[in-house]
This record gives sequence, C-alpha cells and structure tokens, in this order.
Amino acid sequence: MKICVLASGSKGNCTYIETEHVKLLIDIGTTSLYAERKLKEIGVDPREINGILVTHTHTDHISGIRVFVKKYQTKLYLTPKIYEELNVLFPILNYEIVTEDFNISDLFIEIFKTSHDASDSNGYILSSDKSSVVYITDTGYINIKNHSKLKNKKIYIIESNHDVEMLMNGDYPYNVKQRILGDIGHLSNKDCSNYITKFMGEETKKIVLIHLSEENNTPEKAMEALNNALLKKQKKIEHIYIAKQTERTELIEV
Repeated sequence: MKICVLASGSKGNCTYIETEHVKLLIDIGTTSLYAERKLKEIGVDPREINGILVTHTHTDHISGIRVFVKKYQTKLYLTPKIYEELNVLFPILNYEIVTEDFNISDLFIEIFKTSHDASDSNGYILSSDKSSVVYITDTGYINIKNHSKLKNKKIYIIESNHDVEMLMNGDYPYNVKQRILGDIGHLSNKDCSNYITKFMGEETKKIVLIHLSEENNTPEKAMEALNNALLKKQKKIEHIYIAKQTERTELIEV
C-alpha cells in the first residue's frame, strides 16, 4: 500500500491511499484544485480515483468534495447519516451506502465509530494483502470496544491535535477549549501517544501524526509527546511523520 497525506489541519484534510488495484481518497476538506494538484505531484491522475471515504461532514473534511465529484464523477462511500447530510448540500449521483465492513477490489475497509460533535463520525482500518492502515481523526477518545481490532497494524495515521497547556493558555473562548478537551472533541498529544503505544505491535512500522492545531500545538511538541511515550513503554518505531496543513507528506509505502 501507498499513502500520502495531502493536507491535514483545521483548514482542510485529505489523504490518498493506494493498493495494487485501488486509488482512494479519505475526505476532501481542501479545495478540489489543491487535491488535484497534490495528486498530480505524486503521479496520480485525479480521474483514476476509485472512491472517496468521508470521516464526517465538518467543513474541513468535505469542502472540496462537491467540485471534485462533479468534475470526475468519483464514487462516494457513505454511511446513511453522512449521505443525508451531503445530499442536502449537493446532488449525489454516484455513491454506495455502507453500514458495515466492505471491499473495494483488493482493499478491505472496516468502519468504526469515533466520538466527535458531528451526527456521524467514523474511523477506518484499511487492509490489502499484508498491509494495514488505521486512520483516526477528530475524536475525543477511542472507545475501548474498538481497541482489539486496532492493534498491531502496519501504520497508524492518527490525530495529535493539541498540547493541553498551549490550549488552556491560549486565546480560544472557554467553551471552545472545553469542547476540544471533551469526549466529542479532539485527541491531545498525550492522548494520541498513549493510544499509539497501546495499539502498536511487532508489525507496526510507521506513524503519521495528523490534524495538528496551528494555534494550540507545534510539530515539536507532538513529536516530544510521542517519543516520551515510546521511551516510557520501551517501544521503537521505524518512521514518524508529521502531516502539515499546506504541504503533502512523501509517498509512504507499507
């Protein structure tokens, strides 16, 4: 599998996943033009995208979808609630309603619920051949009932949204701070690091930290929290990447 986080942050999110037979996007919260440009930078024609998964319907995850699907007639894979919400915004012509785990050719996709202030919010486990990817963003916590299925995957793409001290000392209104810190908000650097060290196993090779807040976090703080957690649990990882808002990651192979 090949993975590239095209953009990640509160201003727009989009991730590319590729197997031998499938080319997929998770969210298009950037402009369609930005997503197209970044795909072309890694040698992917936007017309080749087989489908789009949507984590939830907040603007920073869906704002570019309407233009992209109108231009390329790309298929959307949507839960019933997300379909209902998107269909109010624009007519959806090419779609499949998904309520349980499913396949797109050689890619197996497991859906699990995340905890965010949206009507429906989802994480994904994507598997093909011997490769496996966990994708989690925008969640206040990860329900313990999902922990066993999330263990020992090849790569974790997971939000490390904020440093708690920066958030509490920052300029956000108190109610916004409480939302971010709450069970339907976002994972802190510490939360993210604790989950990673709990889930990772012998098969785990790479970690990508996503959805870093530009106001309440820094790449250095996110990396420090993860390294401290790894040291405490006496665990090692081959590669750690930090996704950015306006730059793509390299094309990561697993």
